[in-house]
Amino acid sequence: MLHSPCPMVVTLHDLTALKRRSEHLRTSVRPRLRQLAVQRAERVIVPTAALARDAFARLGLEQDRVVVIPEAPDTVFYPRTPAQIAEARARFALPERYLLWVGGLQHPDPGKHVVELAATRRELPLVLVGPTRPWAHELPNVTLTGYVPDEDLAALYSGAHALVLSSGDEGFGLPAVEALACGTPVVACEVPALREVLDERATFVQSCDLTALLAAAEAAKRPAPSPPPWTWQDAARATWRVYEQAAALLHGPRPAIRSLRRVSVAGTEPALTDPQ
Repeated sequence: MLHSPCPMVVTLHDLTALKRRSEHLRTSVRPRLRQLAVQRAERVIVPTAALARDAFARLGLEQDRVVVIPEAPDTVFYPRTPAQIAEARARFALPERYLLWVGGLQHPDPGKHVVELAATRRELPLVLVGPTRPWAHELPNVTLTGYVPDEDLAALYSGAHALVLSSGDEGFGLPAVEALACGTPVVACEVPALREVLDERATFVQSCDLTALLAAAEAAKRPAPSPPPWTWQDAARATWRVYEQAAALLHGPRPAIRSLRRVSVAGTEPALTDPQ
């Protein structure tokens, strides 16, 4: 891959491992290999302008090689009926009212602040959704569902009082737009990528203030705003154009990069996308 005879396109979802190296010492050489792949790619796709800025600063990428293509909720995520919600709650033994957190729990990740979130005082039960390892089962006063299929996840989103995002860093924050698509309020720590994607669609608290995060989540009201209008079909078309640009390099000298216009996909900070 690092010496590919074909032009490469690499997608970056976040740079967490690069930002907090001391917390990822056990990941061996994989982060370095990924970094080399990114540096040798003809195009690098990222989901937010915030992540693009990180890529410029931390990987030394030229701006004309980076294209922002936002992510989107799958069409399976839409508000479910009370009967569907009740069925999902029964399947996972959940209470009628609860706060929801969605993410991977295979390894402790200090940047997600899950341990602190579980230990923070709250009134409503906290449900953690995502694949787990034994360490997660030692978290106090939480309900773990394990892996949940998207159909059930949509019902769990729909039934939640609010979704909480406790991370101190994000590349995009896909659970947030999935929750909004299901009609569920979102409360998040102040993070550049989340602010770019969600802005007034979510309630923000100071980063890492988990007491304020849970208090705001418990005070959340419906109806929730709609998610950003960008769809996976939009993302697919934009991604195809990026691959077309890369493939064109096989048939001649490197073409001039088409200018990238700035468009807003979240109603706030604009992101770089392909103009056609």
